[in-house]
Amino acid sequence: MQGLLAKPVGAAIVIFARAITAVRAIWPGEGAPTGRCVYFANHCSHGDFILVWAVLPPALRKNTRPVAGAEYWLKSSINRFIGRDVFRAVLIERDRDKRTADPITVMTDAIDAGSSLILFPEGTRNQTEAPLLPFKSGLFHLASARPDIQLVPVWIDNLNRVMPKGEIVPIPLICTVTFGSPMLIGPAETKEAFLERTRQALLHLSPKHAGGGE
Repeated sequence: MQGLLAKPVGAAIVIFARAITAVRAIWPGEGAPTGRCVYFANHCSHGDFILVWAVLPPALRKNTRPVAGAEYWLKSSINRFIGRDVFRAVLIERDRDKRTADPITVMTDAIDAGSSLILFPEGTRNQTEAPLLPFKSGLFHLASARPDIQLVPVWIDNLNRVMPKGEIVPIPLICTVTFGSPMLIGPAETKEAFLERTRQALLHLSPKHAGGGE
């Protein structure tokens, strides 16, 4: 029964997200990526991955899965249905003591099975005034494990104002999701150099950067 409901519920979520945010996707000159990739985005709201997922062309959306915390998406039957059945999220146990599998292995298994991923390298929602939190090492380890996978930076703008912290009812505001050109990890690239390069690629897509700020 849940399997039958997943597709119409997913379609309804896409319609709702677009209606509330009037979201507009901005693609680079070469257009949307082809084949498997890892979309890595800034993280300011619980709705971030929904907005990225909603603006993808249907052919890409059906094979794209968000990477999300298992403790949140498995805590209730509704959460499990939305996370596991509707979005087919790649669930990662954040508590090291409760892990039964290596997170990088879980993600590479999903990629090897034909999926693209939506990943937030900051690791948690950014509630500070800084444009980005420091990147965790997961993106580097994932790229090192699958160096042929394209890495696509994605800047989500304004969604933190649609769903401010502590609010339940979204505020209708226009949002944009800006996609950058695909990247690859360089041969023998160090973790520090890679994380700084990907961080700068993401910042470059932000409206503040375009306006002359960081």
